[in-house]
Amino acid sequence: MRTVSAGERGEREAAAFLRKQGYVIVACNWRNPRDRRDEIDLICRDGEVLVFVEVKARAAAALVSGYHAVDKRKKAVVRRASAAYMRKLNPRPHTFRFDIVEVSLVGGGESEVRHYENVELFSKHFRP
Repeated sequence: MRTVSAGERGEREAAAFLRKQGYVIVACNWRNPRDRRDEIDLICRDGEVLVFVEVKARAAAALVSGYHAVDKRKKAVVRRASAAYMRKLNPRPHTFRFDIVEVSLVGGGESEVRHYENVELFSKHFRP
């Protein structure tokens, strides 16, 4: 039997949380075909808005929150990957955003989910 990593558990819980909020999951762990290192944890639809989601799973007692763990380097990776994803869409979406879902893992299988919507990632003039 395979053990589920904290990251996998966090992504599953984040997807379930977003579904309950009415989001439609379009893709999980999408990788840029040109550079497989560029990955987006979840791609969702929130109505007409395309949402790129970075999931960060952390122990409840972690010193750095999942939100703050998404640094400039990680944002650059998500920006590149999301641009690659949108380039393959026809028509390209007019409205898109970046969210962070932080999953605090507590013992006993419990967790706490925090959703940060519309985190600054794309400049005003960003074009995929």
